[in-house]
Amino acid sequence: MQMNGADRAREMEIFVAVAKSGSFSAAGRVLGLTPSAVSRTVDRIEARLGVRLMLRTTRVLTLTAEGQTYLGAARRILADLDDAEQSIADQGAPRGRVRVSASLAHGRQHVVPLLGDFVRRYPHILIDINLTDVVVDVAAGQADVAIRFGPLADSPLTARRLGDTGRTIVASPDYLARRGTPTVPEDLHDHDCLNFNFRRAEPVWPFRRDGRDYALTVRGPIEANNGETLTQLAVAGVGVTRVGNFSVADAIDAGRLIPLLEDFNPGDREPIHAVFVGGANMPARVRVFVDFLAERLR
Repeated sequence: MQMNGADRAREMEIFVAVAKSGSFSAAGRVLGLTPSAVSRTVDRIEARLGVRLMLRTTRVLTLTAEGQTYLGAARRILADLDDAEQSIADQGAPRGRVRVSASLAHGRQHVVPLLGDFVRRYPHILIDINLTDVVVDVAAGQADVAIRFGPLADSPLTARRLGDTGRTIVASPDYLARRGTPTVPEDLHDHDCLNFNFRRAEPVWPFRRDGRDYALTVRGPIEANNGETLTQLAVAGVGVTRVGNFSVADAIDAGRLIPLLEDFNPGDREPIHAVFVGGANMPARVRVFVDFLAERLR
C-alpha cells in the first residue's frame, strides 16, 4: 500500500515521540492518541520495513540498531521539514532547533558565553545544548553540531575548523609548597600526576629538550575523563596535571595554579572542529550556527 509523504511524516513524528518518552502511553498523551493507536503505528512501520525497530517488555521499550538508525533519519527529516516550513513562513529567516554537543569545560567556558549573542542575532532559533564528554553520534541524529577536539576519524560528516589549543602542566601553590617544584620533566616521577582515563592505556606526557621530542610516563592517584575535573583537583592541591589551556587560563590568571616546566613544553596543538551533516540540504539554522562559532571562536 502506497503512503503519501504526510502520512509517513506523521509516522515518523509518532516514532520519535515513543523513543523520547519511552512508552506508547506517554507518547500518546503528548500527541493526543491512544496507546493502541501509537502501537499500531510502530507495528505498521516495522511491517513496511521488514525489521524490528523496538524491543517491547512490560516495563521498557528499547531501540534496536535498526531503530536507532530510523530514529536518527526521522529526526533529521522532521527537522528539515520544520526548517523549510518555518523559513517560508518567516521570509527565509533561519529558525528551528539546533542541538549542540560540547565538552564540559570548553562548552561551559567558551561556547555557553556566546549563546546570548547568537540568539539575539537569530531570535527564531532555539539552541538545545548538551555539555558532555561522551562522544555523541551526529550521523545517527543525536546532535546537529558537535564540537570535537583532536584528530577526526574518517566519517561522512562535514568538519569545520574552529581553532586549536595547547596544553600546560600546572599545580597549585599549596601542592608545590608541600611537594616541591619540578625543574626537569624527570622530577615528575616523584609527584602525583593527574591524567585522563582515555586515549592511552599507558599515560605519557610529551616534552622537548634540546630540540628533541620525547615522552615521559607519569602516574598518579586519580584519572578523569575531562579537563575540568583535573583542573579542579589540581586547584585543590591533589596533584600535577596537564590539560588544555582553556581549562586552566582563569586559574592561572588568578594565581590558583602555577605553570610548570614551560621550558620543556613541546608546543603541541590540538585542533578544534565543529562536525555536522553537511551537503546541499543542510538546514539554514545549522549553517548559521556553525558560521557563528567559526567567527567567534577563532
